[in-house]
Amino acid sequence: MTGFRKITVALSEELAAALDAAVERGDYPTTGEIVREALNQWQRQRRLRDDEIAELRRLIQEGLDSGPAVEGNFDVEDIKRRGRAKLAELRAAEQ
Repeated sequence: MTGFRKITVALSEELAAALDAAVERGDYPTTGEIVREALNQWQRQRRLRDDEIAELRRLIQEGLDSGPAVEGNFDVEDIKRRGRAKLAELRAAEQ
């Protein structure tokens, strides 16, 4: 960040009191530092969410590109059987 720009925001009394209390406790040097940290965290969360959405879109497209489901390739009982066997293996390995 090369420059700074001052922005004024209106907060509820409750939020303003929480910021003031954090500064008074010594958690932060200024209320501005709290807001900057909160905005940085918000940006990180948005980037992660955007990455997750992009991955979901990729997986959906991969599924669409794989073609239609073929009758007979989807055996629910076989899937359950294999899942139970895998669970039994994992439980045995834990003991």
